[in-house]
Amino acid sequence: MSDNQQLKEALDMLKQTGIRITPQRHAILEYLINSMSHPTADEIYKALEGKFPNMSVATVYNNLRVFKEIGLVKELTYGDASSRFDFVTSNHYHVICEQCGKIVDFHYPALDEVEQLAAHVIGFKVDHHRMEIYGTCPDCQKSGHRQH
Repeated sequence: MSDNQQLKEALDMLKQTGIRITPQRHAILEYLINSMSHPTADEIYKALEGKFPNMSVATVYNNLRVFKEIGLVKELTYGDASSRFDFVTSNHYHVICEQCGKIVDFHYPALDEVEQLAAHVIGFKVDHHRMEIYGTCPDCQKSGHRQH
């Protein structure tokens, strides 16, 4: 699905849930869809502040929270100080570089059977799961960064 198609579907979803589409919301969504780097709220703010000089970091946070509540965006917390945000697309997991913190999407069929097995074996009502894969990205391998 193209970025434009994803943006159109995301905007349709906002309309259906009765959320007003402000220029800022449109720009934040568009930035998230086009971004491959799973940006932080600060990075989104810095990228858009030239276009929206009156927009604050709080506005970005508030809109990300709205998007998160309706399931358009996922908040990724991997132990560092700032959350990163990911536009929810098809099933994918994250591969994280332990040197520079880069997060790369890894597309793989959802591990739904793992959820079903967990539910069956331990009787939990499973809501969701997440899988992370850790290692060293090609750039850090080239530059010879060593793990501590």
